[in-house]
Amino acid sequence: MTTWKTSNQSLEKTFEFSTFEEAMQFMQDATPFITQTDHHPTWSNTYNRVHVVITTHDAGNQVTEKDHTLANYLDELYKR
Repeated sequence: MTTWKTSNQSLEKTFEFSTFEEAMQFMQDATPFITQTDHHPTWSNTYNRVHVVITTHDAGNQVTEKDHTLANYLDELYKR
């Protein structure tokens, strides 16, 4: 599994799946945690890939503990 890259004061990673449906399910499965923590990534889907960029806007677009928490959650979700 690829690691998160730090770029432009954000964490960035692309998750790859076998199918489009799996990529969409990953995004759906992540939604409750994202809503609960009120920390929303910038993400996009292209066929079987989900590209994620995480930064804390209310901290001046800096990487904070909130970003690392979300990144770790997405990594754990992807492992399932």
